[in-house]
Amino acid sequence: MVAAAFIGPGTVTTATLAGAGFGTTLLWALAFSLVATLVLQEMSARLGVVTGLGLGEAVRRRFQAPLLRIGAIVLIVSAISVGNAAFETGNLLGAALGLEGVAGGAPRSWALLIAALAAVLLWTGSYRVLEGVLMGMVALMSVVFMVTAFLVRPPLAELLSGLFVPRLPEGALLFTVALVGTTVVPYNLFLHASAVRERFRGPQDLPAARRDLVASILVGGGVSLAILITAAGTIHGTGAEIRSAADMAPQLEPLLGRWAGVFFATGLFAAGMTSSVTAPLAAAWATAGALGWRTDLKAPGIRLVWGGVLGVGVFFAGTGIQPVEAILFAQAANGILLPCIAGFLLLAVNDRRWMGEHRNARWSNVLGLGILLVTLILGGRGILTALGVL
Repeated sequence: MVAAAFIGPGTVTTATLAGAGFGTTLLWALAFSLVATLVLQEMSARLGVVTGLGLGEAVRRRFQAPLLRIGAIVLIVSAISVGNAAFETGNLLGAALGLEGVAGGAPRSWALLIAALAAVLLWTGSYRVLEGVLMGMVALMSVVFMVTAFLVRPPLAELLSGLFVPRLPEGALLFTVALVGTTVVPYNLFLHASAVRERFRGPQDLPAARRDLVASILVGGGVSLAILITAAGTIHGTGAEIRSAADMAPQLEPLLGRWAGVFFATGLFAAGMTSSVTAPLAAAWATAGALGWRTDLKAPGIRLVWGGVLGVGVFFAGTGIQPVEAILFAQAANGILLPCIAGFLLLAVNDRRWMGEHRNARWSNVLGLGILLVTLILGGRGILTALGVL
């Protein structure tokens, strides 16, 4: 589910544009973001497994002062629920563009169908059903994007240089920040802390939870790396104009022939479909936990929130109106929330009363503090973008 959540149309597009514009030079930024994601997601999962609390519930219980609690709740609901509702338009249209590439038709009609499928999956209220479908979609993405990367096969020395030699070419700063920002995302932390409660039953399951996490990050990270490598090998240096991930398909024709469009569209559909399900689910779990509602998948409050997120996405996808103001607001709210949640995680997983023997080790704190500094930079960039400064 974690892999499904952070490989969406935005990640596909960002990795495509980074590879097309700078080749394999920015692989190191993506690799760093995956390490940062692994560290933060492990803390979030450990908090959920040990305490039995979702991240929203943990924040609510930790802050006893009324003003702090209200502020935290408003920030969570604004950044996660409102933000995911705004971004859901892109998730639906990303999956719709994939289906359009395979079967034709209008993207708006496909977006409505995808939303209906997502609603059916979420309405089942079964974690196992959701997990099974999302695993299938992630497997589909993995096959599509990793096969194309294997076929491209840039020189090994070039790949190693991109991965282990940090460089920042002129004009690459925003792409670097975007690669990290599309991977280290607040809503995934809320999703993960709640999801582990459905699968694991206590501290004795921590080793299994960690194995699942590492596998998820490796798979999701492998997909992101494969997309960037494919774009670097097929588009970089050709002068082709690339505005979105869908523009990569023609560049794959020398490798895949007339099936290039279908192959890439299938991966884009899978990316959009997984995010169309996980974004509303994360919003529902985060909001319910912050407000003190029941958090099981069949609870009325949970269904109300994910239904609202899907509804907003369908509205904007159907009308063709871009929810620019809502997206800018979400960027600003997420810019504040990400460092706040990273800081809260560090405090929570070092709390002996909550975590006991499972509190953070020293090396985890060193890594966590480093990542906190990066999230502060990302947060500042998100706020400046929303204000129109960047």
